[in-house]
Amino acid sequence: MKWLTLISFIFLLSSARSRNLQRTARDADHKSPIAHRFNDLKEETFKAVTMITFAQYLQKCSYEGLSKLVKDVVDLAHKCVANEDAPECSKPLPSIFLDEICQVDKLRDSYGDMADCCGKADPERNQCFLSFKVDQPDFIPPYQRPAADVICKEYKDERVLLLGHFVYTVARRNPFLHAPAILGLAAEYENALKSCCPESDIGACLDAKVQHISAIKERAKHIGVQQEHGCRILNKYGERTFQANKLSRMSQKYPKAPFAELVKMVHDVKDVYKECCEGDMVECVDDWSELMTSLCSKQDVFSSKIKPCCDMPVVERTKCILEADFDDKPDNLPSLVEKYIQDKEVCKSYEANHDAFLSEFVYEYSRRHPEFSTQLILRVTKGYETLLDKCCKTDNPAECYGNAVEELNKHIKESEDLVKTNCELFNTHGKADFLKGLLVRYTKKMPQVSTDTLLEIGKKMTAVGKKCCSLPEEKRMSCSEHYLSIIIEDMCKRQESTPINDQVSHCCNELYSYRRPCFTAMGVDTKYVPPPFDPMMFNFDEKMCSAPPAEREEGQLKLLINLIKRKPQMTEEQLKTIAEGFTAMMEKCCKQSDVDACLGEE
Repeated sequence: MKWLTLISFIFLLSSARSRNLQRTARDADHKSPIAHRFNDLKEETFKAVTMITFAQYLQKCSYEGLSKLVKDVVDLAHKCVANEDAPECSKPLPSIFLDEICQVDKLRDSYGDMADCCGKADPERNQCFLSFKVDQPDFIPPYQRPAADVICKEYKDERVLLLGHFVYTVARRNPFLHAPAILGLAAEYENALKSCCPESDIGACLDAKVQHISAIKERAKHIGVQQEHGCRILNKYGERTFQANKLSRMSQKYPKAPFAELVKMVHDVKDVYKECCEGDMVECVDDWSELMTSLCSKQDVFSSKIKPCCDMPVVERTKCILEADFDDKPDNLPSLVEKYIQDKEVCKSYEANHDAFLSEFVYEYSRRHPEFSTQLILRVTKGYETLLDKCCKTDNPAECYGNAVEELNKHIKESEDLVKTNCELFNTHGKADFLKGLLVRYTKKMPQVSTDTLLEIGKKMTAVGKKCCSLPEEKRMSCSEHYLSIIIEDMCKRQESTPINDQVSHCCNELYSYRRPCFTAMGVDTKYVPPPFDPMMFNFDEKMCSAPPAEREEGQLKLLINLIKRKPQMTEEQLKTIAEGFTAMMEKCCKQSDVDACLGEE
């Protein structure tokens, strides 16, 4: 795992020291963390982020109930701003929030075992609370938009209350969504109201914005999934893997930025992400804002593409910077072959400072290849490191690693071929056939998984195909491997509590960057023994003809999965024969007056 450091210890150490010194200096000026953050964020933002924090921990509580907790924390902040030496003012912010939660009346009645977290000491107490968060919970009813005139009147008379309700609504449904993203979505919502409320026909304007507002809700889910994935990489694979991935991505996005600047930025991003992942939303918002300000103060160093973003209000800046295009590659970058393969001193440089050497390789390789996924770049780096480990022990290292390009190209070819084949399949045969192909392959790989879960995984992978295969070719690999990594990580999370099979377990224990190729290469599970025949798995009835088209299609896909579960070794030819027979049967029976009798007979 040593290669995963990928960051020069020299740079990391100096960066860590500079940031820690900054924090130590700040803390010396501010004896009270809550007073410091309140002064930084100002009252309105501090209140909003406090509401977000409570809504993400206490998802069943009403807005009014949480408002009392928010008031307690804001009152304490005012007290500490006036006197930093006052009791409780020196407490860390997460402790202030959790102490407040643990004083809630009848906490156990509403939240059951979560109340036991209060008996633990920090930071275990916080980890315990985080484990009880429920994403998109079914105990929260769907959002109902009030009448247009009511919204505008409330916006005019009670702007803070309306926006408070908005952040509460988004936060409790998306407990892993980081507060800067929720504040950004609230700004979008307010902009929609600002443009519609002065209109003569408010309703028509808001109806035109409905798609925009529902798009905000969808994006909240989408960003939440991505941020939760980032937290999972940080928690499961550690800071080194997280930083390696970020260094690769940021080198692609800011190819003109100096190596030292990018390493410092990567380290700072990791620090802030850690706060956000731990649910520490006040510090998350404050430090993220500081990070964006720092980036904008060095636009010329990083990228000209972020200039329009840096002119925006702070809350809207983050989304713009994250979505900004990659900067253009510098002209005339020299070939890496000379420095990393032909140079006679390669082994000397590598052995002198393994991590610095590899981290610079990631930087140089990534800035030259914006079309590659970060996972592929980390695989290439691992392949190069393995080669150097072997060759630098031989009498003639240069001869040994002379074929490095051919060796590393194997990783590239595997990834390029996969994207090319899948996008050709999707674009030629369409979504329905693409989904069926996926279901056949993945049911054979892991037939132990429930039919509903296999269908859900298949649909998610098909959505990746739809999203990524419509992009220009140079963006397809990065897009597809990023989203497939999220789906695979979700599978591996399920595998932890409900083991699937040995080969899934093997792939889930692979290095982060190697898991996708491992799942792709996975074959039929030869140890699987099909369960005894259950007629209910192949239940043919009149609904297969009368149900709405989407329901009929779903029923047929479940039949396909159940068929493979019975006969995982079935060939493509056999499947084709059965599918044709099934289609003929449905065409015949759906025309009969007694559909059930016909299906039973067939």
